[in-house]
Amino acid sequence: MTQPTDIPRVALALAAADVPVLPLRGKRPFSNCAACSGSACGDRPHMKAAGPCQCPRPCHGWAAATTDPAILTSPAWAPAWRAAVAVAYHPAGAGLTVVDLDNTDAVTWAREHLPATRTVPTGRGEHWIYRGTLRSANNVRPGMDVKSRAAYARWLGPGTGTMADLPSAVRALVVKEETTPARRGVVSSTPQRTTWDHTVATGCRHTETYVLTGLDRGLAMVRSCTESGAGSKAYGVASFLASQHAACPGPCGLDALGQHIVDVAVSVGVPEPYAQRAVTRGLHSTGKAA
Repeated sequence: MTQPTDIPRVALALAAADVPVLPLRGKRPFSNCAACSGSACGDRPHMKAAGPCQCPRPCHGWAAATTDPAILTSPAWAPAWRAAVAVAYHPAGAGLTVVDLDNTDAVTWAREHLPATRTVPTGRGEHWIYRGTLRSANNVRPGMDVKSRAAYARWLGPGTGTMADLPSAVRALVVKEETTPARRGVVSSTPQRTTWDHTVATGCRHTETYVLTGLDRGLAMVRSCTESGAGSKAYGVASFLASQHAACPGPCGLDALGQHIVDVAVSVGVPEPYAQRAVTRGLHSTGKAA
């Protein structure tokens, strides 16, 4: 922790104030280590898809956030701190909700419709911080995200103003987003896809039961990410499934498997172009042809 910036010092100060923190490599957390890639570790106990992972590294994004100084100053975290450009925190872990206003129009709307609270300037807008937690949700209004449970926010300073309790107006935005019907055809699209079998995987060494069981487990992981992280989970599942076919002569029908992953990611709110790119990168991360 000899980094010549204030990042580690800020992280330790926040942790001492009971704010769980983690390093950011830019606007995003660091990638999972090899053992945690594609949720091969089973995920951490407090994630929505709860698992047994006790990885000492800052894996799993927001779920790695901690207030434990022994972890923050550990050798396992040292490389991430040396490469970090910012500190993030887990709002719900500190009992908070961040309303992320991404542009001036969103800030104007908030000033007209939400109670005043502590505010922090951002590059393009403001963070409004309230006391209380709820489910996180993106795009609850144009230019507005709500970050609390299963999410992280970049630490940009303590802000100004008196922090208010989480208002019903913010809760209503999340409930509205949660109950908005999925786009027509999205949820039912997966059953309409061609089922994976050896007619599309003539060079695969695995049985259909083996492949489809692995696919079902991966889809369940993506489907569980209703709050955040479905895109990165889709990448991890695609990468893991591709790795299972690394020794096959091919073709293994990976494109057919990938389309199922895309469909499920879209069904939980991932924009289709993003889901398609994430899955395609995952399928080709091992260099395996489809």
